[in-house]
Formats: sequence, structure tokens, C-alpha cells
Amino acid sequence: MKILGIGNALLDVLLKLDSDETLHQMGVKKGAMDIIDEPTMEEIQKAQAGLQRSEAPGGSVCNTMRSLANLGAQVGYIGKVGDDHAAKTYEEQIRKAGVEPFFVKTIGISGCSTVLISPDGERTMATFLGPAATLSADEISDETLSAFDLLYIEGYLISNEKLFLPILRRAENLGLKIALDLSNFNIVNAFKPLLEEVIPAYINILFSNESEAEAYTGLPAEDAIEQIIKHVDYSVITIGKDGVLVSDGTEFAHIEALKCDVVDTTGAGDNFAAGFLYGLSQKASLVQSANIGTLLSANVIEVVGAQIPEQRWDTIRVKVRDFLV
Repeated sequence: MKILGIGNALLDVLLKLDSDETLHQMGVKKGAMDIIDEPTMEEIQKAQAGLQRSEAPGGSVCNTMRSLANLGAQVGYIGKVGDDHAAKTYEEQIRKAGVEPFFVKTIGISGCSTVLISPDGERTMATFLGPAATLSADEISDETLSAFDLLYIEGYLISNEKLFLPILRRAENLGLKIALDLSNFNIVNAFKPLLEEVIPAYINILFSNESEAEAYTGLPAEDAIEQIIKHVDYSVITIGKDGVLVSDGTEFAHIEALKCDVVDTTGAGDNFAAGFLYGLSQKASLVQSANIGTLLSANVIEVVGAQIPEQRWDTIRVKVRDFLV
């Protein structure tokens, strides 16, 4: 099963600040998590010179695709970028990870999520969506879609009217299975009527956490999964430290979280989705697929950031093979 992801292509840039004065120069408030405009992004870029930095391709779907590639899956990724350094870095790094990029390119600054780390460790986040938010279904060819078996899309894209529903319709018409991650309970609350239309009509695999599932159904996770599975082939509800609930309509399972040293939960859901989808791509059972997802989640929350370090993957792949026996 070849898997194609569509998401907001945002380069994650972590900047270590010498002082909070840099925040004032950039025009951002310490500790905030803001969506910023292009002039503010340009000011941030000007102020970056000389700062200690690290860069990595970001966005929920990109995280999932990279982990799928590390497991050996055939994956592609669609996003919209500019013609700058960020776009070049993004494409180079996902190619290196084994993900085939299908970028729509335009003139200007690419989307970027800048994490500004103060001397006291506090993080300030400034996200410029840029061209990522303007991707339309018309910019994606049937040829690209038809090369894959499953489309994975994030709920954050639901606000993009020129992309979300049109691409679901085309993917279904071309015979692709469709997996959706609800992304955020605020998204669910804002677009619930549309989701109630889209999920039964187009979605085969629905990923959510317990707050998103409750926002969608009005029910706690244990009851929400029974409601959701009436409309999809697979329902997955992550429940934090208590693990995950999964169902395929005939089987229900509660998989406990693996014991691990929790450092940073960023990317836990993204990596669970990667493991679960990989299991399905290998014709694994519901429980086997969920166990692979749980393994990846446990590994990513032991490190800072949304990516599992390269040195862990050999061990992970051995354990995955054991799950599939």
C-alpha cells in the first residue's frame, strides 16, 4: 500500500536566543503561540543572523510520512512552498528521509514555524503559513493521486475550501482509501457540520485524540469510538498515558501505552498514525497495527521534537518485524 500525505509544508526552525531583547526586535510576545504575517516573518528572518539554529521539515502529515518511510513504506508528500532557502531545505530533508516530494512551488517566502528559545528555556512560537495555506486541489494532478493507494490528510486543511472537499472527492473517484486526522478539537468545533458530512461519505480511517473525539460525538472516548466506527472502516482514538482505543467494526481493543521516560509529547499522535498505517500496509491485524503505533509513540516522546532520532530506527524496525510475526 503506497501512502500519499497532504499537509501544511512548514519548515520548523528552532532558534536559541542570547537574550529576550531579540523578541522585542522581532515584534513577538514572549511565550506566545501566534500566527504571523509576512512582514513579521521577514523581520524574524532578518534577526536570525548569528543565532544558533536547527531546521527540520515540519507539519503533522510530514512527521507521519517521514516515520512511515523509516519503516520502509512507499510514501509521498504534497505541500505548497516558495522559492527560498526554506523550500530547498524542506525538500532535501524529506528526500533524504525516503519521502517522495510533490511540491507545488510559487514565488516568495515558504511557510515556517519559528520556535524562539529564551535563555530561561521558555519557548515562543511564531508560525507563518505562507503559500502552504493556499494549496488548491487544482494544483494536484490525477496522475500523482493515482500513483498511490491511500491518501492521508490533516484536519487543519479543512479550512481550505479550495483543497479539502475537492481533493477528497477526487481521491475517492480515483479509488484511493482516505485517512483523516482530526488535528485539533477547535477545528472539530468550528467545522463540525462539514465533518459530519465528510466522514461518513469519504473517510475510511479516522484518527483523533479523546478531546477531538468528544468534540465530534459529544461522548467520552469509550463511547465515541462505538459511534464513529459506524461510519468508517477503522476508528483510532489516542488517550494519552492510557494508550489508545482502536476498532474495525468487528474487533475493539484498548492498547496500553508502553512504559517510557516522557520528555516531550510533541509528535506522539503523528508517529502513532505512522505505525498504525504501516501495519495496515503490511496486512497486519488491528492489534498488531496499534502495537506498532504505540511503539513509535513511545520512542518519540522520549526525545525533544516530533522526529524519532536516526539511531533508534534499527531497533524499532527489529521490534516491528517481531510484531508482524
